[in-house]
Amino acid sequence: MTTATASPPAPAPAPPTSAELAQLAAAHGLTLSGARPPLPRYIARLWQRRHFVSAHATARMQATYSTTRLGHVWHLATPLLNAGVYYVIFGIVLKASHGVPDYVPFLITGIFVWDFISSSVNAGTRAVHGNLGLVRALHFPRASLPLSTVVQLFQQLLISMAALVVLLLAFGQRPGPAWLLALPALLLTAVFAAGCAMVMARIGSKSPDVSQLMPFVLRTWMYASGVMWSIDTVLSTDHLPHWVLVALKANPPAVYIDLMRCALIDSFPVHALPHHVWLLAVGWALLAGVGGFIYFWKAEEAYGRG
Repeated sequence: MTTATASPPAPAPAPPTSAELAQLAAAHGLTLSGARPPLPRYIARLWQRRHFVSAHATARMQATYSTTRLGHVWHLATPLLNAGVYYVIFGIVLKASHGVPDYVPFLITGIFVWDFISSSVNAGTRAVHGNLGLVRALHFPRASLPLSTVVQLFQQLLISMAALVVLLLAFGQRPGPAWLLALPALLLTAVFAAGCAMVMARIGSKSPDVSQLMPFVLRTWMYASGVMWSIDTVLSTDHLPHWVLVALKANPPAVYIDLMRCALIDSFPVHALPHHVWLLAVGWALLAGVGGFIYFWKAEEAYGRG
């Protein structure tokens, strides 16, 4: 009796290669989820979602103080309380007001501008990591998150600027054509702050602990930015190297604060402001805004992973 021999099973087909899978996906119009698009297309998608950025910023602003009784009054109260504390410590105790005309307008203008810059940088560290649920659930340009944070803070700044104008008038400042220069100064400040926020958003998405370090960094940066004291007045009386004065005067927040002070305060006339200050302001805005945006875009695929 002859026993039939079973034929060996047919070999399993080789799995498709990555190149074959890529060709198949391309043939059916499929793309990698979360893939980083080219920069021009990314900008176009971000522009298409500009209404989301605005709505998200408005919702965040309304929710920020929704649980407090005074609500949006804190937008104004916080920088004014800081101004009061700094006036006592620096203006009276440390006598930083000596040699600085119109010290109170000088101080509150610096605080309002610095508060916007520092809040943008600090909030940027949590823009992506603090919205991981949104990042992982929906597909949209991640730059929307730090930008919406800056838009929210800029909306608060505009409210604060209305109060600042009232305070300046109360302390004897007279409105004039120079006040119009505050508008381009604010826009340049906003572009710079947005760029810094996007840089910190990328760093904070991978290293959330950086948000714990930022208060110390920002406090040091504030002291070097001439918020409570005049860089020219203080350094002119000290025997410090010339490069220290140059570095402090070229410090971005100091540049934007100087622009606002010369626009709004009579004792700091615009014609006394060196022309290179405007060039510095534009340069810092372009460097931070464009550089920060590209730096953030390059890590688009990595946000939300891990």
